[in-house]
Amino acid sequence: MYTRPRAGTTLLMMCSLIFAACNNSEAAKKKTITPRTAASKDSVAKAPEPVPPAPPPVLDTALYNALTLRMCHDSASAKWPVKTDYPLPGAILPFHRIIAYYGNYYSTRMGILGELPPDEMLKKLMGEVKSWQAADTMVKTIPALHYIVASAQGAPGKSNTYRMRMPFTQIDKTLELAKKIDALVFLDIQVGWSTLQQEIPQLEQYLALPNVHLAVDPEFSMKTGRVPGSIIGTFDAADINYATQYLADLVAKHNLPPKMLVIHRFTKGMVTNYKQIKLHPEVQIVMDMDGWGFPAKKVNSYKLAVSSEPVQFTGFKLFYKNDIKTPPWKTIMKPEDVLKLYPRPMYIQYQ
Repeated sequence: MYTRPRAGTTLLMMCSLIFAACNNSEAAKKKTITPRTAASKDSVAKAPEPVPPAPPPVLDTALYNALTLRMCHDSASAKWPVKTDYPLPGAILPFHRIIAYYGNYYSTRMGILGELPPDEMLKKLMGEVKSWQAADTMVKTIPALHYIVASAQGAPGKSNTYRMRMPFTQIDKTLELAKKIDALVFLDIQVGWSTLQQEIPQLEQYLALPNVHLAVDPEFSMKTGRVPGSIIGTFDAADINYATQYLADLVAKHNLPPKMLVIHRFTKGMVTNYKQIKLHPEVQIVMDMDGWGFPAKKVNSYKLAVSSEPVQFTGFKLFYKNDIKTPPWKTIMKPEDVLKLYPRPMYIQYQ
C-alpha cells in the first residue's frame, strides 16, 4: 500500500459565460456579480440582443467508439471499455490525452506546479506533452494545470475543518498561466473534516468556465474524525454522485462542453460502492492512480485499485522525486511504460 507526501487545443472553447454577459466587464474580472440597477424603457429598447452561443459540432460517435476501444488495446473485455451513453459534443476524452502538472504555489513540496518558477514550469510541462505525443501519435496530447484549491491540514484551524482554502487570486494565477500554453485547469479539493457539499459550491464561478474542471482527493476525506494524514481517508459513491450531479447541472445551466472529474485513488478503500457511481453524458470521470513507488508497485496498485473496479476513464500519476526513492530506480516510468497498462490511462499527472 502506498502513502503520499502530506497534503498537499482545449477541445472547444465555448462562447462567453452566461453570467459574464449579464455583468459589466470589470465585475466579471473580479469574479463578483454586480447588482443591476433599474433601466429606463428607452435603454431597454435600445439594448442589443445577446449573441447566442455557437452550437458545438456533432460528436463523432464512430471515432469515439474506435478510440475508446483503442484505449483498451483494441481488446474489449467484460469490464473495459465501460458501457455508457455517448458524451455530449465537446467531450475531451478519449479524443485527447491530458498531461497535468500538480501542486500548490505556497509549497514546493506539494508538487511541481509550485516547485519551479512559472515560466520554467510551463516549459518543462510542454516538454512532457511533447514526449507523450511522440509516444502515442494517435491521440492528441494537451497540457493541464492541476491546482490544489483546498489543502488538508494537521490542525483544525478557525473553521475546525482541518482544511485551508486558497485565495481566489491563486486560482486566477492558474488561469493566467494556463492561457500562456492553452492548457486546461483542474481545481483539486482535499476536504479534511469538511464535505464536498460545502467545498464545491465555493468554486462555481470558476467551474462555470469551459476550460476548468474538478478533482477530489479521498485520501484526505476524514469521515472517522481522524487528523488528515494519520490514516487514508475515503469517499463513497454518494459523495462522487453529488460532485458529478453538480457538474452536470453546471453544464446544462451554462451550455458548456462536458466537465471532467478526477478522483485520486491508490487503494480500494479510498472509494466505496463504486458500482453505485452514476455516469452522466455531461461529466467524464477519471480514476487516477496516484500512489508512488517503484514501477512494479505502481502497476500493481493500478491493477488493484483502478482497472479492477472500472468507472469510466483512468489516470496515472508520476512523481519526479518519490518514485525514485527506492534504489536502484533512478528515473520515473516513461510514457512507453505507462502506455502498456490496461486500460491505457488518458490522464497523466506529474507531481
